[in-house]
Order: sequence, then structure tokens, then C-alpha cells
Amino acid sequence: MAATMIGFAPLPVLAADKDIVDTAVAAGDFSTLAAALEAADLVSTLKGEGPFTVFAPTDEAFAKLPAGTVENLLKPENKQQLVDILTYHVVPGKVMAADVVGLDEAKTVNGKMIDVQVEGNAVKVDGANVTATDVAASNGVIHVIDQVILPPES
Repeated sequence: MAATMIGFAPLPVLAADKDIVDTAVAAGDFSTLAAALEAADLVSTLKGEGPFTVFAPTDEAFAKLPAGTVENLLKPENKQQLVDILTYHVVPGKVMAADVVGLDEAKTVNGKMIDVQVEGNAVKVDGANVTATDVAASNGVIHVIDQVILPPES
């Protein structure tokens, strides 16, 4: 399937010499994600060699969660739940948009599968809309999503 991601607005071109964490922070729309990565002790992992593909929820996506959810997840006693959620947004390897559209699911770092749906030029992962694709980083790629996706319970 040929993949042209028409209709997706790319983020400003950022230097691909920055790792995934620094690229997300530089974009300016991911301060909640950055705080969550810090609370989950995942910053060093996502600054590692990779490659990683991150389906990154924006600050606006985190704001859609029920009131108090983010604050609760950032508490030390909820660290494992936060790790489970964040690693559900990461797929091992560098999966570019052209590859994503050919998938119907992908295995995440947390071991669970995310559902990938492609309809025309629209791509969804677990129901979240992919709003920007192929944001290059030195150790992988970021695809921006408009919701926080949650792993299945089992």
C-alpha cells in the first residue's frame, strides 16, 4: 500500500541529532509527557540507542484524561502503572509512517499489542488520531497522537 500522508501537518523540522526526549521537549507540546517520562524513570531509556517509535500524546491529549488522572499517575506509588502506560506508547524499531499504514497492529515495548487502523489518509492507533508523522530523532521517530492510549488490563 503506497503511503502518502496527505493532510498530516508535520511538526517544525527539528534537528535529527536530538534524541526522542530532547526532540519532544524542543517541540513544546509535550511537557506533560516529559514530566511523566521523568516520574517513570524512562528518560534515560528513551535517550538510549534505540531505535524507538513513539506515539507521543500532546499536552492537550493528556488534558483530555479525567481530572486528577495525570497528577495521580505521577505519584511515586503509581510508578508501575505509569511505566505500563508510557511503554504502551513505544514500539521497538524505527517505524516510519509509510510502514505504519501497512500494519493492523504493533507490539509495544510493554509487550501488549496496539491496534492500527488506516482509513484513507487517516491513521489511528488504539482509537487515537495520528496528527503528525515521521518526526525524526537521532534514535528513532515520533508520531504525534491526540489521545493517551491505555494498555488492556490483562
